[in-house]
Amino acid sequence: MIGFGQAGGKVVDKFLEYDKRTGSEIVRAAAAVNTAKADLMGLEHIAEDQRVLIGQSRVKGHGVGADNELGAEIAEEDIDEVQGAIDSIPVHEVDAFLVVSGLGGGTGSGGAPVLAKHLKRIYTEPVYGLGILPGSDEGGIYTLNAARSFQTFVREVDNLMVFDNDAWRKTGESVQGGYEEINEEIVRRFGILFGAGEVQQGQEVAESVVDSSEIINTLSGGGVSTVGYAEEEVEERTSGGLLSRLRNDDGDDELDSAHTTNRITSLVRKAALGRLTLPCEIEGAERALLVLAGPPEYLNRKGIERGRKWLEEQTGSMEVRGGDYPYRGAGFVATVILLAGVTNVPRIKELQQVAIEAQDNLDEIREESDENLDDLVSDDSDELESLF
Repeated sequence: MIGFGQAGGKVVDKFLEYDKRTGSEIVRAAAAVNTAKADLMGLEHIAEDQRVLIGQSRVKGHGVGADNELGAEIAEEDIDEVQGAIDSIPVHEVDAFLVVSGLGGGTGSGGAPVLAKHLKRIYTEPVYGLGILPGSDEGGIYTLNAARSFQTFVREVDNLMVFDNDAWRKTGESVQGGYEEINEEIVRRFGILFGAGEVQQGQEVAESVVDSSEIINTLSGGGVSTVGYAEEEVEERTSGGLLSRLRNDDGDDELDSAHTTNRITSLVRKAALGRLTLPCEIEGAERALLVLAGPPEYLNRKGIERGRKWLEEQTGSMEVRGGDYPYRGAGFVATVILLAGVTNVPRIKELQQVAIEAQDNLDEIREESDENLDDLVSDDSDELESLF
């Protein structure tokens, strides 16, 4: 995982923290790239020698000030420094590259597509993007940046997974608190998705395994992806409580199969029809992947199969994969749904429309500004001699 820019660095940092907390070992290696020294210093989990400061000769470690054209130029110029950090990674252990970036700022918005293009030229592993859209209240320049970055990024990666801040920010919430929570949401969803199939020593093996090849096949074909998520708390105790109430009458230790199946199908619906990382119409999604995670006794093949069939009907896709991810000690059963190749996305259309208007306004303002400056200095300037 490579976090490009402030938001990207923070998300990758959070992924490493998630890895340590859950022991999931998703992140084989991580790096952060930025033009602002302070942002790199604020990271806690990415190793210091994997934090790359670029553009020092041009912006002196102070960032690019939301200028994503400058961000792209600097990324092009200093790509060798970024490659230096990647060279120390054992790439033979890596299933894919994930370039994470906020699309509204300057450094990541401009630099992430440049890095993706570079990685795709050099490596045979897939290169994915995780792009974070700014909230609509963040201002016109960020919307314009995001629309241009999105358009470029999606063409340079094997698939662009999108998270829309607009759908997740709560009203009245502080910006800092809001982003902390949003990063947690991102990491929880993608953590379960990427963690599926990464079986550790002594861990249960899934009934129907989902591994990295399933994820790669779902993401193949390019385009834009969104992720749905739903969870329900369960008790893992083996005596008394919920578990004993759900057992079969014959005292069998298996949970009541019908109840488990119904819970799974209900969670699949909630995940697909609830809040997606990028809200969209799920009908017409080209491919989908369903991952069910939780204590093994709460997972069953019948529920997953039923959930998968329902997803096939809803999306109209023939390519819906599904499987389970036994996850002890979680205290919940969770469903993660990856919908790839989605095209009916109102937010992207709206973003592009607002960006086109913002661009027209900017051009007008610049022209007007030049004229106003001429008016301001030209009235009596003929009588004054210029210094040189």
